[in-house]
Amino acid sequence: MTLLSKAVFNGGMKTSVFVFYRQLIGAIVMVPLALIFERKQAVPVTFSFMTIFKIFMLSLLGITLTLNVHGIALSYTSAMLAAAIVNCLPASTFFFAVLLRVEKVNLRTKSGISKIGSVLLCMAGVAILAIYKGPQLPVHHLLSRYHHNNQQHEDHFSYNKKWILGSLLLFLATIMWSLWLVLQAQLLKSYPSKLTFMSIQSLASATQSFFIAIAFERDIEQWKLGWNMRLLAVVYCGTLVTAVAYYLQALVIDKKGPVFPATWNPLSFIIATIGSVLLLGEPVCLGSVLGGILLVLSLYTVLWAKSKEGITHQNSLPIQAYKECEDQVKTDVACSKPPQ
Repeated sequence: MTLLSKAVFNGGMKTSVFVFYRQLIGAIVMVPLALIFERKQAVPVTFSFMTIFKIFMLSLLGITLTLNVHGIALSYTSAMLAAAIVNCLPASTFFFAVLLRVEKVNLRTKSGISKIGSVLLCMAGVAILAIYKGPQLPVHHLLSRYHHNNQQHEDHFSYNKKWILGSLLLFLATIMWSLWLVLQAQLLKSYPSKLTFMSIQSLASATQSFFIAIAFERDIEQWKLGWNMRLLAVVYCGTLVTAVAYYLQALVIDKKGPVFPATWNPLSFIIATIGSVLLLGEPVCLGSVLGGILLVLSLYTVLWAKSKEGITHQNSLPIQAYKECEDQVKTDVACSKPPQ
């Protein structure tokens, strides 16, 4: 997704138009599937204006604005940087979960201290990625026409300014995505039909993205796709990311919990780095490597803390059950004694 998006942005496609087409295809795929598979068990929302409004605003925050901000940031930076900053998603999600009292932190335990440390590592990694680039390695790219060569036509100061702005926008997009996950988890408690829920969000996001795109882009040529890389990127991201991947992610979270899918984020960073070098010709800088390492450490620190909490909780269950059983036995014995 990141590589294809970066390629079409380098080719001149506007980010707002890309997001609209992506969300439109995602809605076209998901809405019929929701009608087929969740027609009977889906929770009706037609008579609940408040539920529809919450889903609409949730879609605006977590999908429409996030994707548009992410697209602008991606056009300013690189696919490798975008994949690296996504690794701070677990730490930022944990921060909002604590802020909204969805999750608690005990600073007297190792897991609680590790969670705070993961947030600090995340902030340090983002700061290094945004401010420090360092020396770069010379590489040869395969898709020369999609190579981002704006640096050749801009002065060094302007390029660095765009890089810093793009890094901050990537972090902002990740923050909005984290808040979307936390709020979505709360809303799913009252509306558990996952496929229908995501279909409504995709449909709302497609509508919102259309108005944003038409406001910023009036040139009809920008809306034409044709049989080219633009069509491939739009169909791929709309079908396999907005529709399939989002729903599969919800299923994995339901089966394995939110920790399991988060462990695969560093693999995305590695794949995007290799693809950026070989396909897009983006150089590998020392700052990107150091910042990426800190973000991966941040990811696995919060995952380790969550796993320690799970082990502690499982170990405490037999003790709690034994105490409850012991109290029940004492109560039964006391009740069985004859009155004096």
